[in-house]
Amino acid sequence: MPEMDGLEATRIIRKMPIAQPCIVAMTANALSEDKDPCFEAGMNYYLTKPINLQELLNILKEAEKWPKNLVS
Repeated sequence: MPEMDGLEATRIIRKMPIAQPCIVAMTANALSEDKDPCFEAGMNYYLTKPINLQELLNILKEAEKWPKNLVS
């Protein structure tokens, strides 16, 4: 994203007085020190590239539990 990264976008979304969406990090950074800031910012899930199909399917199943208007 040209203006901000996913961490900053997540922090902004989490501060908003709206129903909170499910946020999934999808990144090439696979180190544990890259994962922690994502959760600290408020992301719900963390996937590394290349994406593991089973992990993605598991997250999508979990996302089904979120209100339909909060998952995109």
